[in-house]
Amino acid sequence: MAARMKLITCTYEQHAPPILAILNEAIANSTAIYDYKPRTLDSMAGWFKAKEAGNFPVLGLVSDAGELFGFASYGSFRAWPAYKYTVEHSVYVHHLHRGRGLGEQLLQALVAQARAQGVHVLVGGIDAANQGSIALHAKLGFQHAGTIRQAGFKFGRWLDLAFYQRILDTPAQPVDG
Repeated sequence: MAARMKLITCTYEQHAPPILAILNEAIANSTAIYDYKPRTLDSMAGWFKAKEAGNFPVLGLVSDAGELFGFASYGSFRAWPAYKYTVEHSVYVHHLHRGRGLGEQLLQALVAQARAQGVHVLVGGIDAANQGSIALHAKLGFQHAGTIRQAGFKFGRWLDLAFYQRILDTPAQPVDG
């Protein structure tokens, strides 16, 4: 019998170690994150503080027993003020639980949260060889917005970074400044 999943808001106190484990597995074994070295638990404190300061969500899917199977979040796209309605998102699923639709649930929840917060554009930077993530984004209405060829170098090869975006019908009344 498959475990039921519950969507939650992640906290540093409860979820920093499992989020860190998911991230570090992706760093070590994939090109989902263009990073070389595992992150530390100390780095998660700053990560969560930045999310809180920007009012950015950290959503998770947990089992009835409280095991974190995946998480999703977004943050600033670029630092200049005119980008305030655009965010860059991330979705990560524990490597033992991929291929079960959890990424889709997380991304759908993230889009709903973005709409509720008046975000206009969600941007995902995806390794161009990551066909699973590209298919997920396409399924949920994201469109290819461009590829930066050879943007990264990891595992002895050049990596192309593809950008996918989804434009929302929010905010109702965008303003300058």
